[in-house]
Amino acid sequence: MKALFLLLLGFVIGVFSYHLYLTRNDASATHLQGATLAERSKEAATEAKDTVSNKLVEWKLTPTDIRQDLTTAGKVVRTKAKVAGDRISDARIVAVIKGKYAFESDISAFAINVDCTDGHVTLRGTVSSLELVGKAVRLALETDGVTEVDAQLSSTSAP
Repeated sequence: MKALFLLLLGFVIGVFSYHLYLTRNDASATHLQGATLAERSKEAATEAKDTVSNKLVEWKLTPTDIRQDLTTAGKVVRTKAKVAGDRISDARIVAVIKGKYAFESDISAFAINVDCTDGHVTLRGTVSSLELVGKAVRLALETDGVTEVDAQLSSTSAP
């Protein structure tokens, strides 16, 4: 019972932390003061889409790359460089990643199990497409303290 309570508490803290992270980033976008809200929204959406697309290509998380990894190794593994002094608790990393998944409408936080040991994250579960495997890996890699993501996710759409 205590473990369940701690897990739920961590999940709530992660969701709240991710919400604060998002609002902080929204506040930094106020440099577009002269533009209308619609123009700012459109520009921000375009910029975010370009950034995400570039990250997916850079980290080889396109559906083609994921299909190839699943065919050859049966899983998707991506690594990023460690930053000196960037040691963050594994529980916090899990909570933040679960919080990110909770905010995504197309990824179920309950369908993906997240484990972390010394910044090495393992994702297990099911998503509905290969694109979502890439999205889940990207969200995990963008979390502070994560140095490697091993995605053992299966897609309900055939590879």
